Amino acid sequence: MRRLPALVAVTALAGFGLVGCSASVASSCPTPSDSAIAAVVDAPGEVGSVPTVSVRSPFVPSQAGTATLIEGEGPRITTDSQLALVDVTVLDAASGEQLVATPYNTDVATATPLPRLTQAVPSLAPLMRCVAEGSRVAVAIPGSDLGAQGAQALGVAEGDGAVFVFDVRKVFLPAADGADQYNADSGMPSVVRAPDGQPGVVIPAGDAPTEARWQTIKKGDGETLTADSSVVIHVQGVAWGADTTFASTWKNGAPGQATVSVLPPVMASALEGQTVGSQVLIVVPADQTAQDTQILQAPEGTALVYVVDVLGIAG
Repeated sequence: MRRLPALVAVTALAGFGLVGCSASVASSCPTPSDSAIAAVVDAPGEVGSVPTVSVRSPFVPSQAGTATLIEGEGPRITTDSQLALVDVTVLDAASGEQLVATPYNTDVATATPLPRLTQAVPSLAPLMRCVAEGSRVAVAIPGSDLGAQGAQALGVAEGDGAVFVFDVRKVFLPAADGADQYNADSGMPSVVRAPDGQPGVVIPAGDAPTEARWQTIKKGDGETLTADSSVVIHVQGVAWGADTTFASTWKNGAPGQATVSVLPPVMASALEGQTVGSQVLIVVPADQTAQDTQILQAPEGTALVYVVDVLGIAG
């Protein structure tokens, strides 16, 4: 059995220079159900354990689709760039031969980031919409939809389709969903948000603060971060007075993941004690940005502003 080699890589904050749903959300995002796929794909076993996947071959999918084999009860994937940690087994649809598989470790934090898979096979992204955490789903993709990069990475013969069996181990928030907070602290930037939650920073007139400052501008009700938390975050970073960002996981198409204690010092201090679902505004004075320059390729000699969305804890 081959492992997924160049097809996947853990999303990390060091790569910046590169990357609970309510009932109403669930009702507007129905569970994927393609009876044609469910009739030919069998994958018994518990979610998170190695499945024995079989396909009634030859199976030549005429169109892409998703069938839910086991339905989970957790948060749902509602955007194409949303981070989910998955295990996956891939088979050649025509022959039923198993091509690749992830390790299916017990540690959820070692599971594969879904956005890395969808970078190699873009047609996967819309097919995972509305899948819930805790689910096992079968996804069939015709050879015409795999793309050259995806077919080569998987080892699929030209023209053959592929069947992916995903175990969705963990689904993270697409954006901070906490309650808006009132802050009376003057001299701080303000934050505006696009409909998808992506923040923009409005820098006030005047000089930047000379001491590190931060504010919780959305307060989530999830788990509390510690220094040892492996946190999943969206980050928007801009130099004081600049018009463009120097770091943006939003633009990269996927959030970042890192242990809180290894982040730049001011960011680490601001995030420790925050809760999942929160959004935090951080200002780093110009004389404290050495680690930001090293880790996040921030510009030198200027104060920095970050807006951080706390999306979840991986481990």
